[in-house]
Amino acid sequence: MQSKNPVFSKSRSTQGQGWAGPSATPQDLQNMYNQPSYAPPASPAYRTMTLDDVVIRGFITLGVLVASAGAAWILEVPIAVAVVSAIIALVLGLVASFKQSTNPALILGYAVFEGVFLGALSSIFEQRFPGIVLNAVIGTMMAFLGVLAVYTLRIVRVTPKLVRFVVAAAIGALGLILVNWIATFFMPGGLGLRTDSSIGIIFSGAMILLGCFFLLLDFDSIEQGVKQGAPEKFAWQCVFGLTLSLVWIYLEVLRFVSYFSGDD
Repeated sequence: MQSKNPVFSKSRSTQGQGWAGPSATPQDLQNMYNQPSYAPPASPAYRTMTLDDVVIRGFITLGVLVASAGAAWILEVPIAVAVVSAIIALVLGLVASFKQSTNPALILGYAVFEGVFLGALSSIFEQRFPGIVLNAVIGTMMAFLGVLAVYTLRIVRVTPKLVRFVVAAAIGALGLILVNWIATFFMPGGLGLRTDSSIGIIFSGAMILLGCFFLLLDFDSIEQGVKQGAPEKFAWQCVFGLTLSLVWIYLEVLRFVSYFSGDD
């Protein structure tokens, strides 16, 4: 019995004929043969990050920070201005961190205000402990070069477990600093974490070591960004991370050296 459904009727009428498409001409076959068997992957629509991008932006950011610190030192910026600059730098730093910003204006703005704070604070320490700033700068440079050598030689490898450990240690350290600060309202020196006592020296040494671990994470982030073809603008985020780590180490080295400096 023949179906009245036009679809079924047509399918039955084409049985035996198959669903043959248009036959290829000899020229079509020749063109197919001439096509390469492998097509290279298309290049990305953006320029990828290179190590030179990180180095150049690093010099720019650190140059801005050092220049603003030097200006604050020479102009003898009041402590009130330094505190306001520190607050502004903290806000800009939090915004850049949580938004993973690659905006050069935001990162350079952070460098300016952080530099003003560091310049004023360094001037105060230098007046009390002559020569301490140079020692802190040298100590920071040695920490940077030492961590770079450790990372380059693969003495310590950055793994997800290490990343979790460093993040947990940082959260714990910030929590202890907050508790110590609250405790200063009830007892002189608080828990003693920021005094020239044995526990203060040990805590400052641990904070310097934590900053060095952050440098390891920064170096790994840069290497992975270059390998995976991250956009060029990602170099700004890498430089921001490096700047944060260096500022952390410098402040902790400055405090650590002060414990062993004579107070005339």
